Amino acid sequence: MIREIFMPALSSTMTEGKIVAWEKSPGDWVDKGETVVIVESDKADMDVEAFYEGYLATVIAEAGDTVPVGNAIALLAETEAEIDTAKQQASAQASAGASDSATTATAPAKTAPAPEPIPSEPADNNGATGTSTTGTASGRLIVSPRARKLAKDLKVDLSTIQGSGPHGRIVAQDVERAAGKVPTSPGPDTIPTPAAAPAPAAPAAPTPAPAVAGQVVPMNTLQQAVVRGMVASLSAPTFHVGYTITTDAMDALYKQIKGKGVTMTALLAKAVAVTLQKHPLLNACYADQAIQYFGQIHVAVAVAMDDGGLITPVLQRADQLDIYSLSRAWKDLVARARSKQLQPEEYNSGTFTLSNLGMFGVDRFDAILPPGQGAILAIGASQPTVVANDDGMLGVKRQMQVNITCDHRVIYGAHAAAFLQDLAQLIETNPQSLTL
Repeated sequence: MIREIFMPALSSTMTEGKIVAWEKSPGDWVDKGETVVIVESDKADMDVEAFYEGYLATVIAEAGDTVPVGNAIALLAETEAEIDTAKQQASAQASAGASDSATTATAPAKTAPAPEPIPSEPADNNGATGTSTTGTASGRLIVSPRARKLAKDLKVDLSTIQGSGPHGRIVAQDVERAAGKVPTSPGPDTIPTPAAAPAPAAPAAPTPAPAVAGQVVPMNTLQQAVVRGMVASLSAPTFHVGYTITTDAMDALYKQIKGKGVTMTALLAKAVAVTLQKHPLLNACYADQAIQYFGQIHVAVAVAMDDGGLITPVLQRADQLDIYSLSRAWKDLVARARSKQLQPEEYNSGTFTLSNLGMFGVDRFDAILPPGQGAILAIGASQPTVVANDDGMLGVKRQMQVNITCDHRVIYGAHAAAFLQDLAQLIETNPQSLTL
């Protein structure tokens, strides 16, 4: 029997995927559950496992090709005798596709019929599933795509490396250590620390891919996903509300606990999550003439990627985790986001989003509302500011500007203002409660 391996839907927003690399070559035997190909979805590289065992008879989509979800990317033969038949079948399909394209190009324009709906997951008769491999199976190594390429470049034997990723997965940092190099992965904390000490030099902005003047550079899949999301957000009527928050008390707390691994990102996410408990409407979204209230508070934080685009790792149940667990979770999420190892639910399950440009010295900006959410909070830099004290005397306090973008179909101005007022009160007068 000859079975097709289809491009799986690895996330709810994925419409097409890019072949990163084939783990098996034509003619190789494939066990059920074994990784066959690595696919780049909209925001992560995922291992695709075989749903059946058999011989990888022929590859239809080569590495680098972009294929719509549901289209065949390879054929799997049950026996060696069927390999030639599978190759002939693939050739016939390719010829038929080319003929159809030529016919379409010369035929009079007609109204195209509505496409058949594509299931969010491949059917059981597909040759592969969209499960991401994050552990070991049958003693085989599980290696991230970046680590595999790095090991080849540095001539490192992967079998000698103990993976530090989830369930023993080998990541790029493991390969660099094995080669005697200092890991070069970016640090995990993407929100600057509003400390009282002189501000360090602002980090350089992500460097775009070099391009020749006049050249048209195709977007990668992550950038395309951002485009789709931003275009979709244009259908929502939004408004903005700004607020100034004094951060002196939060700065003092951060100095006390940063030695225990606490990040400023976690502190801000925790403060927002605790405040959202009092304002469930800010943790809701519009849903076809109705308001959808989310059962949990999942705070997403926007992170710029080095190769373009951005991703929003999600701190799930941020209001329920202690600050130390939250900080460890954030460091892990960002490290895996940089190496494209996040699972879809780890970047698309947010119910409220934080976005920060304060690290570049920006004092205030408007953030674009993410699809499926009711609000996003833009955080500016914390800066020394001359203010009048309660006794009328002038003094210097560190203050940051925050600006919330809300979906006006769900949230009104008074709701946003009340949320920001409570958030400011928590950060200014009782940040110690975030450590309880």
